[in-house]
Amino acid sequence: MLRCLVRCKIQRLVVTDKNLKYEGSLELDARLMQAADILPGELVQVVNVNNGHRFETYAIAARAGAGDCVLNGAAARLGEVGDEVIVMANAWLSEAEVREHGLICVNVDSRNRIKKSDRNSPRGR
Repeated sequence: MLRCLVRCKIQRLVVTDKNLKYEGSLELDARLMQAADILPGELVQVVNVNNGHRFETYAIAARAGAGDCVLNGAAARLGEVGDEVIVMANAWLSEAEVREHGLICVNVDSRNRIKKSDRNSPRGR
């Protein structure tokens, strides 16, 4: 049996822009993506802390260090500039992998700069 667990999350990102006419995606600062181990094109879940909306889209890399968090396409209807969001990526893991899995958690400041990044201890330890 495989279980779906949260693999990584970036907490309290601030939406910096939105672009309804773009085809889709969530555009994230490349440094944040690297810290969370999110790849371009990877499916992510976004939770808008301000309005409660949850949606899935894919991540694309913005310029490293720019602090960008841009809602593109249909996602632009689900948030406003200044909203706080949590971005998560999941993984399907075997029972053995679940015991060794550690969640990557990236915390950012109000300008989307990394304050803290760590990997939680594996479950079962």
